[in-house]
Amino acid sequence: MKRASSSPGFKEASGAFGFAGDATDAAPHWSGHRERLRTKLLNRGAGALDDYEILEVLLMAFIPRRDVKPIAKALQAKFRTLSALLAAPAEEMVKVDGVGETVAAYLKAIAELNSRAAREEIKAREAISSWSALVEYVRREIQHEAREQFRVLFLDRKNQLITDEIMGRGTVDHAPVYPREIARRALEVQCSSLILVHNHPSGDPKPSRADIDITREIIDVLQPFDITVHDHLIVGTAGVVSFRSSGLI
Repeated sequence: MKRASSSPGFKEASGAFGFAGDATDAAPHWSGHRERLRTKLLNRGAGALDDYEILEVLLMAFIPRRDVKPIAKALQAKFRTLSALLAAPAEEMVKVDGVGETVAAYLKAIAELNSRAAREEIKAREAISSWSALVEYVRREIQHEAREQFRVLFLDRKNQLITDEIMGRGTVDHAPVYPREIARRALEVQCSSLILVHNHPSGDPKPSRADIDITREIIDVLQPFDITVHDHLIVGTAGVVSFRSSGLI
């Protein structure tokens, strides 16, 4: 009997992902592995899975007819950490054999879900009272950015997040920051305080002299409006440095 052609819904799986069709009617070797992995997840919880196995579970949904274990391990090898993978541009993801634009889009959607969930957690409580949640949020957002990014977390009178906005994008070692523009935006959103955040693409979060000077300028500009700068966080892959904890403000 002539084999029916693949349905249009699996066009990417059979093209971009290199699926060539089963040689026989027998179940492929990886189908049992998928079932065992699903059972492990459901019975023992996601915490029982290694990072590459979590990736496998996700890829199983996106790539229905291919052994995804090699793809998961290739993603892990290229990006090393899950946070780096989810922060990576889609054009970097598709360089991994077996990853097409659809899979990259799904992974970026998952990354956005993580960011929004973290943002909701910050909004639901006082940002400055939940240090671990705040640090996790800012690390997830910018620790893997290839260029410097200066962000401001604008807070209300209860120190809850009003909005998190990018106020400057720059090069690998500098992002332009305009204190008066930050003051203008703070008045627009009617914030009572704020937290400054920027990243060091080098990975080292140690503050530079320029970081210290710009922080002082922003504090001075906001002082007449009675708007407090609670902290300035510098984020790198090596960690997060707090100006307040370091005695710099």
